[in-house]
Order: sequence, then structure tokens, then C-alpha cells
Amino acid sequence: MLFNNQDEINQSLKGIASRDNGDLIINDAEKLRGDILDQLVLNAAINPTPDVKGLSRYILKSAALELGIVPSSIQGLYEARGRGEVTGFTVPALNIRGLPYELCRAIFRTALKTEAGAFIFELAKSEMGYTFQTPQELSAVILGAAIKEGYKGPVFIQGDHFQVNAKNYANDREKEIAGLKKLIENGIAGGFYNIDIDTSTLVDLSHETVVEQQRANFEVGVELTKYVRELEPSGVTISVGGEIGEVGKENSNEQELRAYLDNFNELLEKEKSGAVGISKISIQTGTSHGGVPLPDGTVADVELDFDTLENLSRISRESYGLAGAVQHGASTLPDDLFSKFPELETAEIHLATSFQNMTYESSLFPKEFKEEIYTHLRKKFASEKKDGQTDEQFIYKTRKKGFGEFKSEFWNLPREIREGIGKELESQTDFLFDKLAVKNTRADIIKTVQQVPIYPELEAEINACN
Repeated sequence: MLFNNQDEINQSLKGIASRDNGDLIINDAEKLRGDILDQLVLNAAINPTPDVKGLSRYILKSAALELGIVPSSIQGLYEARGRGEVTGFTVPALNIRGLPYELCRAIFRTALKTEAGAFIFELAKSEMGYTFQTPQELSAVILGAAIKEGYKGPVFIQGDHFQVNAKNYANDREKEIAGLKKLIENGIAGGFYNIDIDTSTLVDLSHETVVEQQRANFEVGVELTKYVRELEPSGVTISVGGEIGEVGKENSNEQELRAYLDNFNELLEKEKSGAVGISKISIQTGTSHGGVPLPDGTVADVELDFDTLENLSRISRESYGLAGAVQHGASTLPDDLFSKFPELETAEIHLATSFQNMTYESSLFPKEFKEEIYTHLRKKFASEKKDGQTDEQFIYKTRKKGFGEFKSEFWNLPREIREGIGKELESQTDFLFDKLAVKNTRADIIKTVQQVPIYPELEAEINACN
């Protein structure tokens, strides 16, 4: 149900929660976890009225803090990992595209079953565009899911691939950087206290030396990291990630790693003495985002360079105190490879496409709705179909856009369908948490991560909806 105005929200919360001089007071937490919570999350995502949408988000974020659910930075854990104090697991960073509420609930259920604490929710710059989700919206949905499932403690929400567009940068550097700075502002305002800055698109292999090849990468990386440090809330050190190899391009090597990190650290210290640098480094090891679809729509096998991943992860920890290397584009890897990542002390792995594929391919997903989406995508994005590409390949690469194009329809699918698919997605989160060895990491999180409640402002939440 969509609320028509703020008064309807206030009426529906009578006896459950109230506001005293703007502060939210929870009178009945169990009732809050009922249907009213689902309605608040729905309104936080798709209500067309900014006042109503903003109040819904404000209530969810305030309620989360009151219940001990705190958007946090994973910086403390990654610093401890860089010191060798915590080892043996790989943090899954899960991109939230479709059925966000149900997917987040599935993740929290798995975390509760397994005593896991080391996991990240994330949304990339590109995903914000085609899923029609903002940081302010997604954080409200994630926190609503945490309330629903009874989760407590730090919640890590990450801006993934806050990426420089190399072509736009070449045409107008200041405009492109200004756009990224605005994205960083919105991310931090939305509770994204973990940000992956991706300036690897600026690596220029035409230069003779590796330092010159990486120069624009580390110089712009420093500029954006400084900006993050200027905006981070008091008491919070945002975890910032860097990147040396663009996903889908040439595999990374030690020379590139050292050239980037040595010069990044030197320049950051020169320009902002004492500033905290990056906590992890993304590298390229042979994967691509979403995998490579074959003509029949299946995905090609990947030859992943585990030696590079292990070596660069070790160097980044031992020489630079980072948590280690980050693996992107791993959703479509064979199941038997996932246990390799914690064995090699990979710091973090980013996962998105498997959940998307499971959603579309679920037997519960309405066939008529799926065909409606695919028909729309074939028509609207026909210009994106490459020469020689089969319809199956085109749909596989394009159907992620259906989550935004049909956003309201996804949110309004019957509850039994949404929750049924959510149960199926939970089987995948169970698998990943097991293979990545993040079970029983909650104790490490509580020990190393500082929880700093940052209370939302109603006016700001409403303004973000305009």
C-alpha cells in the first residue's frame, strides 16, 4: 500500500512508534517488524510523493539506529587484516539490483544463521542508473531488511565502482571529476561509508614507464580520496578502495601495484598529511562483469589467474598494510572455485550477476512478466545490440536494465512470489558465506569495527527525493 500523505504514515504507526521533537521512539519493536515495516520499505522505494517517501526513509533509518543497527565503515576490520590479526576469509560484497528487499532479507537471514558479520551490501555507479536506485533509497531498504529479520550490529554499505569515464574525462576533466564528487557526496549522505574509487579507466599503456601509465590513476585517485576524507562524518573513517586494473582488460602485475601504491601514498601524504589512504586494492585477474555470454545464452568458462591474485594480495598486505586484493566479476565462476579465495587470503569479492540470473530464471518468476520485460528491452535498447550477437546474448547482457524499467512492477509482484524467490536467493547466500568462510566472523567485526550512529535528518531525506 502506498501512503497518500505523512499523516497516514503517522496514523499507521500509532502504538508502534512515535516522534518526540523529531526523534523516533519505538514503542513496540515486534509490531514494527510486521506489515507496517513492509509498507514503509515499499514507500521508501517507489512512493511518488517526496514528503511521503522521505518520511518513510527517515523512519526506517531512525528505527534501525534505535534497534542497534548501525551503518558503518569496515575500515577497522581491514586495518586489522593488514596487520595480520584476522585471516582466513574473503568478504563478499553483494550488489543489490533486483528484488532488493527480498535479497537483503536473505543476506541477513544467512548472517544470523551463521554468525557472520563480514559482508557488504553495494551498488555501483552504473547500477544506480539502470536500476533507478539512489544511495538514500538503497540504504533505507537495507536497514528495513535488517529490522525485519532482527539483525543487530554494524551494516556495511558500499559505493561500488565510483568510476571515471575516460572519454568524458578527456573531453572535460573538471566536469567529470565534479560529477564524481557529487556522487561521493550523495553516497556518504546515503550511509555509504565504504567507497570504491575506480580511476583505473585512466591507465594509459601507451607510456613507456609503468609510473607514467598509472599516473592519472593515482593522481585522480588521491584527489577523490581527499574529497572523501573532507566529507566523512565525525568519528567515521570511510573505507576507500583503489583499483589498478580495469575489469575485463589485461591482468594486473606487481610493477603496476607498487607503482600505483607508492605514488598514491606519497602524493596523498604531500597533499593531506596524515590522511588515511586506501584499505584494499582491486586488480584484474581474467574475469569480466557478468561473464561472457555464448550464442546460446550460456556463459563461457573463465581462466582466472589465481597466482596473480595470491601474490598481489600478499604484497598489498605485507608491504602496504592493506586488507589485500579485491576480485571483481566472479559471480559466474564455477562453484568449486569459490573456496579458493579465502585460501589465498583474497580480501573481498564482488558478486552481482548470479543473483540477477537466479531471479529471472526462477520457476516462480511470472513468464508473462518476463516476456513483457524482454520485449521492452529488445525495442528500447535495440541500438545496443552488437553485430553478430544472438538474441540470447543480447538479453543476457541487457536484462539487468529491466530492474529499473519495471521497478514498480517488481516491487508490486505478489508477496508469495517475491518471498519465494527470496528463499531461493538465500540458498546462494548460504553457499557463498560457507565457501568464502565468513561464518563466525561476527566476533571479529564487533572487536575491530567502530559503530558510530549518524542520525538522519528528515528534511535532507525529503530533499533527496526531489
